[in-house]
Amino acid sequence: MLVPSLALAVGRPSEMLPDPAQEARAEAIGRELRCMVCQNQSIEDSEADLARDLRRLVRERVSSGESDEAVVNHIHDRYGDFVLLRPPFNWVTAPLWALPVLALLGGGLGIVLTRRRSALRAGPAPLSPEERARLASLEREP
Repeated sequence: MLVPSLALAVGRPSEMLPDPAQEARAEAIGRELRCMVCQNQSIEDSEADLARDLRRLVRERVSSGESDEAVVNHIHDRYGDFVLLRPPFNWVTAPLWALPVLALLGGGLGIVLTRRRSALRAGPAPLSPEERARLASLEREP
């Protein structure tokens, strides 16, 4: 059921390139570019108008003979790192790459702190028999 919908992801067959090799290249490039509207879909999988415009732009540049890298660089220059589904590691995207590790560390720290607090709230340990006897003897003294 999904196969026909993926085949029509380009939108109209008239938007597809006549050369199957160029069309395959354009689709591969489109799968690496994020739809700025949908954000979790590539431009090949999105039905948003902006994704459709980006697909056309990719196909125009592929049909004009540009390399895959040149096409991606052109779109990256226009829209920034966010348009790439796999953004490069640099000082701007470092927080994005570090976020999962920081979330795990924060969660672990939260668990440790919660356990420590609950251990402190549990109250003192019960008295041993020797301590009870000593307490009883102190209570009897005037």
